[in-house]
Amino acid sequence: MIAALVPVKRLDAAKSRLREALPGDALPRLARAMLEDVLEALLAVPELDVVAVVTEDPEAARVAEAQGAEALLLDDAGLNPSLAVGAERLAARGLDALLVVLGDVAGATPADLGALLAAGRAMQPPWAVLAPSGDGGTTALLRSPPDAFPNAFGPDSAARHREAAQRAGVTLRELSLPSLQVDLDGAEDVDAFLASSGGGKRTRALLERLGWDEGRA
Repeated sequence: MIAALVPVKRLDAAKSRLREALPGDALPRLARAMLEDVLEALLAVPELDVVAVVTEDPEAARVAEAQGAEALLLDDAGLNPSLAVGAERLAARGLDALLVVLGDVAGATPADLGALLAAGRAMQPPWAVLAPSGDGGTTALLRSPPDAFPNAFGPDSAARHREAAQRAGVTLRELSLPSLQVDLDGAEDVDAFLASSGGGKRTRALLERLGWDEGRA
């Protein structure tokens, strides 16, 4: 069985780096649109048996369930510890592989997500496939077994994941996939996302309604 796990912070506390560029009341709506876009892409990948969101936010959990995903609601312990707990819950079902995709990779497409899974199927465990972001982070990470090495998401996480895989003796392949190269943290990321041709129809529509080009600081 292959599962996808999406970590999501509280929607009303998300995207703080965009507060100078967008009105404060728009940020929860942006976080929700991004989550919905990511889930739609994941749910369209036939190789995924389970798509789940790990979050402390009941509203984010409701969004996940409304999209057709599972919600793993738990106390916030930080990004990587929360992912570890979520992975443990899913692993109890007998997972062969786990795909982690950040909840703000709004441009993700089913084709690029499927490419990660296809790359993994071509290797023998233990293996991992990493999708790096343009700023040195990690937007998606697929591992078999799911606990092949610990999560190290955050700034410069691609390098930390490479090091962790090497220490654990895990074969790591990297794929630079267009729709997975940007997670929307700052204004420059939004510009790069809008200039791309990936997915994210809800996020794009919301930014257009907000007049991003005209109103950005």
